[in-house]
Amino acid sequence: MFTVRHSKGLLMLKVENLTGGYQHLKILDNVSFEVADGEVVGLIGLNGAGKSTTIKHILGLLRPQSGTIALNDQNLTQDAIHYRQQIAFVPETPILYPELTLKEHLELTIMAYQLDAAVAWEKANELLEIFRLDQMLDWFPIHFSKGMQQKVMIVNAFMTEADLLIIDEPFTGLDPLAVHNLLDLIAAKKAENKSILMTTHVLATAQAQADRFILLNHGQVRAQGTVAELASQFGVEPQNIDQIYLQMARENGDA
Repeated sequence: MFTVRHSKGLLMLKVENLTGGYQHLKILDNVSFEVADGEVVGLIGLNGAGKSTTIKHILGLLRPQSGTIALNDQNLTQDAIHYRQQIAFVPETPILYPELTLKEHLELTIMAYQLDAAVAWEKANELLEIFRLDQMLDWFPIHFSKGMQQKVMIVNAFMTEADLLIIDEPFTGLDPLAVHNLLDLIAAKKAENKSILMTTHVLATAQAQADRFILLNHGQVRAQGTVAELASQFGVEPQNIDQIYLQMARENGDA
């Protein structure tokens, strides 16, 4: 673990001076932020600000042009398998294998994360019941709606023991009950001292869940901090993340 202390505890994820993008197209410019143990951090910004690119770099899907990304004092080049096993990811668009049933997707997760099968299935069954998927283990993805596919992704991520959960626009396609269930799961993971990095445009919900926010603008960190700290930086009253977001957009000429 990192020995550097953060307001929430020992440091988990550290992104430092990250510059990157796609081949010769630079999207991110000198991005730095941290996510501590037991902390929920909201990564927000306008479309094209660099949120998805940042996530892809953390996941190791893109190689930084410069800068470093460390998770529990380890980077991708030291041990790629162990690095990735520390992360669980819920993408905005569900990624499922059409030839695998729901049960087989869960079995694949157990193998990929080298989980104890009995323990993992106990957790999975609890999650399947919460999201009303427990009678659908033999179903293929083609039979699932967009919202149900998203629930499958959530079950796969939350059944793991990953230290860091990255959740990209998690509320897209979910019904109100499923949103409530997901928020409960996020709170439970936080109570287990796990870390959550979440992107969302549902800012009111994000404000209720996140300890801090990172505001991206044109591939750079425009500001970061608690809602109170950001409101002070942007001169916004009352302390509301929606108003802070709008102020940033106005500064950018987008509102």
